[in-house]
Amino acid sequence: MSAIDIIDRRQELAVDCLIIGAGAAGLVAALSAIEQGESVLVLERDAVPQGSTALSAGLIPAAGTRWQAALGIDDSPARFAADILHKAHDEPDPALVQLVTTTIGPTLEWLADRHQLPFSLVDNFSYPGHSRYRMHGLPSRAGRELIDRLRAAAEAAGIDILCAAHATTLLVDPTQRIIGVRFVRPDGTTDEIGCGRLILACSGYGGNPALVARHIPDMASATYFGHVGNQGDALVWGEQLGAATRDLGGHQGHGSVAHPAGILISWATITEGGFQVNARGERFSNEASGYSEQAANVLAQPDGVAWTIFDARIAGIAAQFEDFRNALAHGAVLEADNVASLAAAMRVPADVLTATCDEVREAKAQQRVDRFGRSFAGVPQLAPSYRAVKVTGALFHTQGGLVIDDRARVVRRDGGVTDNLFAAGGAACGVSGADASGYLSGNGLLTAVALGRVAGLSR
Repeated sequence: MSAIDIIDRRQELAVDCLIIGAGAAGLVAALSAIEQGESVLVLERDAVPQGSTALSAGLIPAAGTRWQAALGIDDSPARFAADILHKAHDEPDPALVQLVTTTIGPTLEWLADRHQLPFSLVDNFSYPGHSRYRMHGLPSRAGRELIDRLRAAAEAAGIDILCAAHATTLLVDPTQRIIGVRFVRPDGTTDEIGCGRLILACSGYGGNPALVARHIPDMASATYFGHVGNQGDALVWGEQLGAATRDLGGHQGHGSVAHPAGILISWATITEGGFQVNARGERFSNEASGYSEQAANVLAQPDGVAWTIFDARIAGIAAQFEDFRNALAHGAVLEADNVASLAAAMRVPADVLTATCDEVREAKAQQRVDRFGRSFAGVPQLAPSYRAVKVTGALFHTQGGLVIDDRARVVRRDGGVTDNLFAAGGAACGVSGADASGYLSGNGLLTAVALGRVAGLSR
């Protein structure tokens, strides 16, 4: 249970900057803080740093980068900010949106130059809501590579990462200024470490069923595809300290997790011309709105599952992602030379699936908006051989959280700040608004990396 302990003594062992959480937010913060000359320690509850970052595709959106310029892509932080606000119905704090969109590009270039992370731009398919190609990733296009490279960079920089250390209690003085953290080791013993300042980088509350039921009741029964350690510690600590919170219903869902394999299926399967049907072979929504809000649509179907239909060309695009290659190896992706054979493999009515495919083909041929509101203008036709994968909807991570200022300091409900308490990534309120529909692809890692950089530099 996350707790606050008021004490009037100082810890014998202390660091300038203490960070809870060794995901992307925490490690970027650590790399930034140590460059400022601070002594840094990162506490990580797992035996090895991984967290939500390792479960992601590892793609970070940024605008105005050198990788975009090299491909002749005209983009800017202002355009990126406009896309974020449009997707989230103008709900996020515009100042926070401006902060992360102006910070992220230089941060990626810093990670590439100073720490040798070999980013490149995904330029062969678009993500919903982005008006330009702006997803940057590492060669494997996998979050595990991102976290592994960040960890290696931290180790090379001399940053201490204490693993299997579960932070349970924030230590504060009588004025409620943070002075340290108490943590528990796997054998049940406890230790304390003091700090000059504390950065909460321990993500959101997606792994806490009680908090999910309270704040996102529609996803209470959804598969949780995030990290089990996301228990809402930062939220609970913040609320105990009188911190302001915002958009606690905001979250990233995903309507394309292979079932029952539990492997993320790239949304390129949809954006490049694929579509989804339920167990009856019928379409049920505008899949192109976004993968986050599609989670609830999939979960509303019989047995909470759907089938994503695409073709060999799209499979070739998706194969750049390690997750998709894993799904192929797992046998989760079905193949067939014609629709009738595909229907038989899927065990859905062939006549219904054929009619559905014909309807989509006609909408594409006529370049029109269909009955679900999806525009098929400029969307390629599917061609044999066909592919299908059974998927379910899942909750990935929460997007609401602690309100922060332009230095990533936690803001109190009375409008003041605790000047040595910071939040980044899922611990802080993000830029996705109040529900799943506001999530623009990449918002999670955007705020993890950008706010990790801001918090790390804000000594």
